[in-house]
Amino acid sequence: MRISQTIILFGSLLLCSAAYSQQAPNAFAFKTSEPIVLDGILDEEIWGPEGWNSNFTQYFPSDTSQAQAQSRVKIAFDDQNIYIAAVMENTGPRKYVSTSLRRDYRGEQNDGISFVFDTFNDKTNAFQFGVNPYGVQREALLANGGARGDDLNLAWDNKWYAKATIFENHWQVEAIIPLSTLRFQDGAQNWNVNFYRIDSHLGERSTWAPIPRNFSIISTAFSRKLIFEEPLRKKSANVSIIPYVAGRTSKNYLEGTSENMTPAVGGDAKIGIGPALNLDLTFNPDFSQVEVDQQVTNLDRFEIFFPERRQFFLENGDLFASFGHPLARPFFSRRIGVDRDENTGQNVQNKIIYGARLSGKITDDWRVGLMNMQTANDEQAGINGKNFSVLALQKKVFNRSNIGLIVVDRESLAAENEQGLFNPDDYNRLVGLEYNLASADNRWTGKAFYHRTFEKGVSDETGTFNAYILYNDLHWNWSFSYLDIGENYNPEVGFTPRTDYKRLNPDLSYSFFPKSKYINRHGPKIDFEYLWNDGLGMTD
Repeated sequence: MRISQTIILFGSLLLCSAAYSQQAPNAFAFKTSEPIVLDGILDEEIWGPEGWNSNFTQYFPSDTSQAQAQSRVKIAFDDQNIYIAAVMENTGPRKYVSTSLRRDYRGEQNDGISFVFDTFNDKTNAFQFGVNPYGVQREALLANGGARGDDLNLAWDNKWYAKATIFENHWQVEAIIPLSTLRFQDGAQNWNVNFYRIDSHLGERSTWAPIPRNFSIISTAFSRKLIFEEPLRKKSANVSIIPYVAGRTSKNYLEGTSENMTPAVGGDAKIGIGPALNLDLTFNPDFSQVEVDQQVTNLDRFEIFFPERRQFFLENGDLFASFGHPLARPFFSRRIGVDRDENTGQNVQNKIIYGARLSGKITDDWRVGLMNMQTANDEQAGINGKNFSVLALQKKVFNRSNIGLIVVDRESLAAENEQGLFNPDDYNRLVGLEYNLASADNRWTGKAFYHRTFEKGVSDETGTFNAYILYNDLHWNWSFSYLDIGENYNPEVGFTPRTDYKRLNPDLSYSFFPKSKYINRHGPKIDFEYLWNDGLGMTD
């Protein structure tokens, strides 16, 4: 009797294990020694019929069925590169939608396949690479678990290669990603991974690792394991140097005047220190190649936030920029290199002399960011050079949550007639501590922080406090946020459009998902926002 019970129990465990493995299969990366020709034709032996990751699940319009347009992905590697093959099936001959042939395309109306690699298995930060049927590429950094669209940073650029080929009933991609492009632990045996496809013909979005449709399709909480046939090794130092030489001159042919040639020399360097730390250096940087900001019409009385696009600040940029609240950011890198012209009262460009930035992971649970930058004096505009120093620490706790510390220090250079390097009366400092909540199932997210600024002669009402909690289920979604910004809170190297107010912002919604060809979801939502301060009472 006991033997039969044991056999039945063991059989049940096997069935449960088999069912679980069917629900959550791993992906495998196969070691290859043959050369792979990047031509979009999957005729190499490594791309044989075995080892493909298929059975994509529909994310939109539903998340409870297999994708109508199925896809399959296979991954290989050698000592230098990661190789990806992907085949995207169609239900018949069709045309494809691409709103732009420009690199870093964005938009859910575009056809495309994307590959997401969480190389440190934290389900919080990741690299994303995407290709559309015409071979247009995009690469991005994913931060904060991909909870919002803003967590996908397409301004990041790096080297990788892809070729797409269109056939009658499918299109396919072959891609090569150099290992030097990625950051990962030397000797890593596995990463987290997911793949997702957007199909414009069926209006369908599908993922390899299923993601509930109430979450973002870029969410990293639901990724699966990518297991390498043998541990990955870093074979070469990761060093990149980008020098530049420029010159400027002008001539007025009507007045017969001219400007002498003004030469400029500088450059950037990126040095990998260990598997996950990067040292970025810049000297007399030239940001003329940076993409222009999106044009925005300002309809309120407050400053508009424009995200950072300069490459020097982008990698691990979330480590510095994710602190605080969208209405109270303690650090905003675009303040560096801008100052006030005392003659006109306008903001003008202020030359950066040098910058150094060390950022990345020091262990599986600790991330660190250190930065120091110096701007130049401009006597004509009445600007004294500034020194900017930032320390950011982040410690992972529980499954996906973390505790963070940020310190920001802005010092002004002393005038020629003053002693010492810095002016002791002209400084601005900030210290902040915060906790970021992210549950394993992604239903609970939130944040709590307290920041305080320090300036000479100012000591009262210089703090900011925020408490925020969000619950996100298939039908129910609610959040509560309380923000209190002190009257004298002044993060000069941050972004805080207004001060001296309190903000209460709860909301509650319920979503219905009808069986309809025309309506995907609907439901009521209550959203309340109340702003006040002690002197005026309600303001908004």
